[in-house]
Amino acid sequence: MTTKITFNRRNFIRTSSLASGGMLVGFNFFTACKDNAKPPVDLAQLDYNDFNAFIKIADNGKVTIFSPNPEIGQGVKTAMPMIIAEELDVPWEDVHVAQGKLDTQNYQRQVAGGSQSIRFGWDALRQTGATTKQMLIQAAAAKWGVDPSSCTASEGKITNANGDVLGYGDVVKEAAQLEVPEDVSLKDPKDYKIIGQGKRNVDLKEIVTGKPLYGLDYKTEGMLHACVVRPPAFGKTLDSFDDTAARAITGVVDVVQIEDKIAVLAKSTWAAMKGKRAVVAQWTTPKNLESTTDHDRILSDILDGDDFEVRREDGDVKKAFAEADEVVERTYESPFLPHACMEPMNFYADVRSDKVHLVGPIQTPAGTAGRVAEMLGRKEEEIELEMTRMGGGFGRRLYGNFVMEAAAISGKVGKPVKMVCSREDDMEMGIFRMAIKYRIAASLKDGKITGYHLKEAAVNSNMYGLIPHFFPAGCIPNYKVSTQSHKSPITTGAWRAPYTNFLAYAEQSFFDELAAKLGQDPVQLRIDLLQNVKGTEDENIQYSGERMEGVIKLAAEKANWGNPKEGVYQGFAAYYSHNTHVAEVAEIELEKGLPVVKKVIVAVDCGIVINPSGAKNQIEGGVIDGIGHAMYGDFSFDAGRPNQMNFDTYRLIRMKETPIVETHFVENTLSPTGLGEPALPPAGGAVANAIMAATGQRLFKQPFGPQIKGVTQELIG
Repeated sequence: MTTKITFNRRNFIRTSSLASGGMLVGFNFFTACKDNAKPPVDLAQLDYNDFNAFIKIADNGKVTIFSPNPEIGQGVKTAMPMIIAEELDVPWEDVHVAQGKLDTQNYQRQVAGGSQSIRFGWDALRQTGATTKQMLIQAAAAKWGVDPSSCTASEGKITNANGDVLGYGDVVKEAAQLEVPEDVSLKDPKDYKIIGQGKRNVDLKEIVTGKPLYGLDYKTEGMLHACVVRPPAFGKTLDSFDDTAARAITGVVDVVQIEDKIAVLAKSTWAAMKGKRAVVAQWTTPKNLESTTDHDRILSDILDGDDFEVRREDGDVKKAFAEADEVVERTYESPFLPHACMEPMNFYADVRSDKVHLVGPIQTPAGTAGRVAEMLGRKEEEIELEMTRMGGGFGRRLYGNFVMEAAAISGKVGKPVKMVCSREDDMEMGIFRMAIKYRIAASLKDGKITGYHLKEAAVNSNMYGLIPHFFPAGCIPNYKVSTQSHKSPITTGAWRAPYTNFLAYAEQSFFDELAAKLGQDPVQLRIDLLQNVKGTEDENIQYSGERMEGVIKLAAEKANWGNPKEGVYQGFAAYYSHNTHVAEVAEIELEKGLPVVKKVIVAVDCGIVINPSGAKNQIEGGVIDGIGHAMYGDFSFDAGRPNQMNFDTYRLIRMKETPIVETHFVENTLSPTGLGEPALPPAGGAVANAIMAATGQRLFKQPFGPQIKGVTQELIG
């Protein structure tokens, strides 16, 4: 069914005053284009490569889409232009995609985070393509002297009832002069030609051939390389330093102090790194480092206490527990984790008198540019930020502290500088996933779950707050979520699928144990619980009981749940996060008595799938990442200093350990939701439940590897 849509014409910009001819169309990827938005420079003077977050239709019919949002590997630089090209009805091979710069004048939410890019951009992208196509049809109809309704557009061409044909390039100049229509028609999903078809990553050729795409690739003439000496432990501050040996190293140009840090500047990264190691620094140690060391005891003490903030409370949990036939209580534990991005933190900064030029990989360009302006005492319009492709982020590049360092160093020395972190720098003083402990209790009576109480104790958790309205909220009549935070100088922040990356494992493991206590099939138990949330009028409940049940049934069907092949043990988990419902069945086999994850069957409801190839990549990556960190990820501190500094001591999943991931999407025509994170949370729970099926051992702590009976340290790391 064709959809009519009306929108604010002031949010749509178009002009034909291009030196190279053609039509320039302004749009907003995130439905937040500001009223009266204008292109950032004089269009008549624009060079082809100077456009910023606009579409260009050239007079030869070729289309260029400038993507304003950061590309972190999630594939939005490919998927979002596909949406425009679909409604524009232009051949995908005629589309060129380029990265736009930060443009706070015209756009909002130029962010890569929370798996929200496609979800927020869906309507605006379709409107842009459809509106542009309608203007091209009207221009062609005027040329022919016919009614626009008698014309159709397809594959970059317009055809009238007489069979006459004009290409988009033939009418693009005329189209640019027309009034923007307020009512346009959007395609029926059954007519999609591009959406739903697998398209390769638009940067693929450049990636595999090593062309400059990433922050580490960026360079300018006369640029200095900087490495930073930071405090060796959280809580320590700089007392004094001796840079004599560092300055004697060939290639080192300067050594400067930036707050409690020391920057070594050199003509090459290698010289800067050597100089950094040669600096002799003295640090002041605070009297009490307990808050950066004994997190295990501190979090346990919090759980044993009664000082909590109630985030949600339904019914009377205390009464349900008092009247129960049995109360089951378990505690689940997770460690800190680093982001360990393949590309270490880096950024280029050139602080000049007229402007500040920043280039590099950042998930939050607008917010970071604003903080740099404030730090330097400059106007925000003086900050020019260019985004490069990112070699991983997972939330680490939401925080622009490394950008601030680069700008501060450049401002101090008055020269262009690229600050580069080593792997050890990244691991030592980064932003970490917070350590968390959950204590979950449930009351059982007459074969049903009557009460549920989840308590969280976490490091610095007040930065985000627990998610109390996800499953099983609404499914259990007496339900309570309580939280408490321990404040620590260790910097913590978002880590891929914040909170749910561990919470899903804890809750899904717990529900499997409850199913065993009740003598019920764990899949059926979840389906039965979901009946209680269907049709709820509770606006706080974010997940859909119907859609969650759909992915559960699909995963169970595709995995032949309950009837695995001989020697195969299955574990189930389902979770909702980042607006997407996911269910997973992990299959484990025993090799020499040890559990090995062989396959994971995944069912996903993310609405319309834009690019199946990219979507499957996101699911596979999320599952493997979730399994790897659940099995092996461990990170700890001693007196504020990390005990793991590189990949020789920080264990990641290895290629030979990655399972086959079989992905199935629920087919519907609902608006698309995110995929960068939702497949990760259920993975740990599915594997833990499969390990239980295979070995009879329940796991209550991540990483699993050291706890599995018979697994040696050599095997796990």
